[in-house]
Parts: sequence; C-alpha cells; structure tokens
Amino acid sequence: MLSTFLIVLPIFALIFVGWMARRTGALGPAATREVNRLVVFLALPALLFDIVANATPEEIWQPGFIMAFGGGCAIILILTIVIRGFQGVKMETSAIEALNAGYANTAYMGFPLMLSVGGEPGLKLALIASIITVCIAFAIAIMLIELSKQSGVGIGRAMLKSAKAISTNPIVIAPTLGAIVLVSGFGVPKPAQVFLDLLGAVASPCALIALGLFLADAGESGEAPQSKRTLAALSVLKLAVQPLITWVIAGPILGLSPFLVSSAVLIAALPTGTGPFMLAEFYGNGRRLTAHVVLITTLISVVSTAVLIRMLAFV
Repeated sequence: MLSTFLIVLPIFALIFVGWMARRTGALGPAATREVNRLVVFLALPALLFDIVANATPEEIWQPGFIMAFGGGCAIILILTIVIRGFQGVKMETSAIEALNAGYANTAYMGFPLMLSVGGEPGLKLALIASIITVCIAFAIAIMLIELSKQSGVGIGRAMLKSAKAISTNPIVIAPTLGAIVLVSGFGVPKPAQVFLDLLGAVASPCALIALGLFLADAGESGEAPQSKRTLAALSVLKLAVQPLITWVIAGPILGLSPFLVSSAVLIAALPTGTGPFMLAEFYGNGRRLTAHVVLITTLISVVSTAVLIRMLAFV
C-alpha cells in the first residue's frame, strides 16, 4: 500500500503546484491553455516519437498481450461512445469521455509499478501498453473529434477536412515518424536523442501542472457542472470494467501465461492519465469532467491497485 502511495504522491504534488501557482497569482489566467499547448505541440510529440523510435520489434511484438490489453481498451472506448451516442451526446464529447474511461496512466504509474512487480519484462509490457494508449487510442480519439467538428458539411468534405486536420496534428505525426525510424533500422543520433529526452521529459509534469491550473480556475471557467452520475460511470468503467474485460480476454479466451494475464489486468486497472485532459483543454470540451475523473480515479487507485497486486499472480 505504501509503495503504491509513493508512486502517486508526485502526481498529486505536481497538480497541487499548478493549483497554488494559479491561486497565488504566480501564473495568470491564460496559463492553463498555454501550458497545455506547450504539451500538445512540443513536449508530447517529442515523447511519442521517442517511445516508438527507440523501441525494438521484439519489445513491442507480444501478440497475446496486445490483443488482451488493446482489446480491453477498444471495447471500453466503443462501449462509452455507443452508450453516450444513444443518450444524445455529440461525438466530439463522447470521444473525450471514452478516453476518460479507457486511457490508462501508463506513463506516470505504469512504468514504475510494472518495474516494481515485474522487473524488466514488466517494463517491456508497460511500453507496449503505452504505445497502444498514448499513440493509437489518442489518434483514434482525435480522428473522431475532427470528424465530429466537420459534421453538417457533407460526408466527402467532412472526411477531407478531417484528414487534413489529422495529418497536420503533431500528436499523430510524431509516432508515425517514430515508426518509420523504427522500421528503417536507423537509430536516433545522439544530439537528437538528448533533444528528445529534454523536451519529452516536460510532457508529463506540465500536463499535471496544467490540470492543477484548471482546477484552480474551475469555479470561474463558466463551464457547466458535469453530472455526478457520468463522473461515477466513467470512473467505474476505468477502474473496474476495463480490467475485468481485459482479464476475460487474456485468461479465459486467449489462455495467456499468468504473468501476461496479471500484467495486462494491472495496467488496465490504472487510473485515467492526463492525455484526455490535454485533449479536453485543447478542444475546450469536457474539461471539468475530465479533470475530476483524473483526480478521483488516481485517488481511488492508491487502494485499488494495492489490492489488485495482492490478488494477481506475478511469477
């Protein structure tokens, strides 16, 4: 329990730093958006490129784990979008809510947690989960949002505008270029790697600080309060339903080894990462709901992940 708390403590500390900076006036009212734009346009693309370009085919080719974790993530995303669609919610909003329910915090919590319970093999699985979550799920959400924003202009024109917006989005371009470097077999030059390390390292802390900045301004943002029922539903989907679906795919369906099953379930049970908040802030949609989902799931995960680790078979 204590080790799990120590992992999430820096997350809350960075959120608190952002909150205090705004409350004390150290950062002004435009800080939330500008810090988030720094993440979306510079730091996060560098991190995504770095993750993909420096992976090896052996590290990322674990078909059983990919099917289990990726399948659980995909089912949650589709389920959330379908349910919210039936409830009359626009695709732009439901896509962000779907990320809230299926976007695991693989970066801040996944890597240190899997290192502590699974060693080097656990780190490789955390890398695969990060690529699926941060690159693929993120790109799909952006595509859906852009398509939604172009609705009403005709399907052909909407597809064209969406394709243009997606193809120029740095969060989509960066991992694509990273994949090209990976496939080509050429390594990243050392000066470029130092650049990527420096720039990519600020993505996570800046996103958390931006979250704290937004929470400090939440009462003055003018955004309508979100339903507590929606907040609770997204939190349950993230912390309970996603790991359950992942377990069904990994164990009863695919029959993976106990270590792969336990790893897939544990990573799927991680709280919502800051990626959804980046998109919510960038598109100005669902910011308050996303901020609270990140906070609540992270807080609950201090207990839930500790309990889950005791239940799972890491051998």
